[in-house]
Amino acid sequence: MTSLTCFKAYDIRGQLGSELNDEIAYRIGRAFGQFLKVDAAPKMVVIGGDARLTSKDLKAAIAKGLIDAGVDVIDLGMTGTEEIYFATQYLGVNGGLEVTASHNPMNYNGMKMVREGSRPISGDTGLLDIKRLAEEGHFKEPKTRGTITSGSILQAYIDHLMSYVDTRRFKPLKLVVNAGNGAAGPVIDALEARFKTMRMPVELVKVHHEPDGSFPHGIPNPMLIENRAVTRDAVIAHGADMGIAWDGDFDRCFLFDEKGRFIEGYYIVGLLADAFLQKNPHAKVIYDPRLIWNTIDQVNAAGGVAIQSKSGHTFLKERMRAEDAIYGGEMSAHHYFRDFAYCDSGMIPWLLVAELLSQKQVPLSEMVEERILAYPISGEINRELPDPETAIRRVLDHYKETALKIDYTDGVSLEFDQWRFNLRSSNTEPVVRLNVESRRDIQLMALKTKEVLSILTI
Repeated sequence: MTSLTCFKAYDIRGQLGSELNDEIAYRIGRAFGQFLKVDAAPKMVVIGGDARLTSKDLKAAIAKGLIDAGVDVIDLGMTGTEEIYFATQYLGVNGGLEVTASHNPMNYNGMKMVREGSRPISGDTGLLDIKRLAEEGHFKEPKTRGTITSGSILQAYIDHLMSYVDTRRFKPLKLVVNAGNGAAGPVIDALEARFKTMRMPVELVKVHHEPDGSFPHGIPNPMLIENRAVTRDAVIAHGADMGIAWDGDFDRCFLFDEKGRFIEGYYIVGLLADAFLQKNPHAKVIYDPRLIWNTIDQVNAAGGVAIQSKSGHTFLKERMRAEDAIYGGEMSAHHYFRDFAYCDSGMIPWLLVAELLSQKQVPLSEMVEERILAYPISGEINRELPDPETAIRRVLDHYKETALKIDYTDGVSLEFDQWRFNLRSSNTEPVVRLNVESRRDIQLMALKTKEVLSILTI
């Protein structure tokens, strides 16, 4: 039995050649098909792939595996991950698979899978079963092979995106959109066409727009500070109202205000929570434990119910379904929506913020400035350590006697009167992630960040 190291906690990703190739992709497709056929037959799966140069061949190998497992395949061509989420729910099929490595380096690729209703498949909900089937390679022969057809759900997907906003509210806006040469470009074009059809006064300034799997301007990853300058500069040069940049499979979007300043995803969570609660009073909002005070504050002020969940898309989605929450957000710029099959989208958030810009008639910088001042943050700090568990225990021991509250939902969170922090280990590497926030005291936040780091890295 061959061990497949490309299977991770939430998805599949690995180095091309050694960890992921066409033969492995075929076996994963075959295993995915067999896994879905446990319940009933026949089965149908939608597949798509991002703009990476290797995605098309890997997708073809997966499709062959699915077909050989007796599954009918609908190939949507080049897509973002959320288009697969939408298509799985919209078409009522048994599963969906996106070939993507998102923001990983050029020599990587991977896959994200969902089952019926776009329910996530993770280590706890079937991914390990698929791994075992793919490793063993003892596949059942179906009575009939599946078929493959090409399809498109683009216009239905655009219809759904537009359902989140009131197009009559839009005032003239100029927006910089940076697809990073990833898969977002065609969707942006389709939205632009819809804006024109509906006579919405929205002008799009396109940067690194055309999909290009060689990524001539670098891997699309706006989380890296060095990748933000091009969006910032375009916002300033064009006098835009907002800038938007996406990662490779555009399941996350990153926003820049009219001054070109990058807005941390944490503050966008609060902004969107407030926007949803204005239209849906008393609704539930899910948030992750890394940074919480601003979100809780805004949800409570708007009359909603704030509920904490462990970080990670599978946990957020499961908690959202359990609570029937209208919206969920993570500081990492993942935003989840009840009406989007509880899945994350990188297109819905910026449309909602564009509507807010039109409705409130104040710039984005003013919308978030008070929140940034109220709850200054360190930003996520990563430290590679030989023994993360011991390091975290050392920090916990130092602070536990004076902490007002200790929470173990995800890693460990310690809360004090004027500041708090969360420490958690990576699921995939020997890295500890630290987030610190304070109440209206940026100097205290900076001081405590330095203090925690000094104890962590002794």
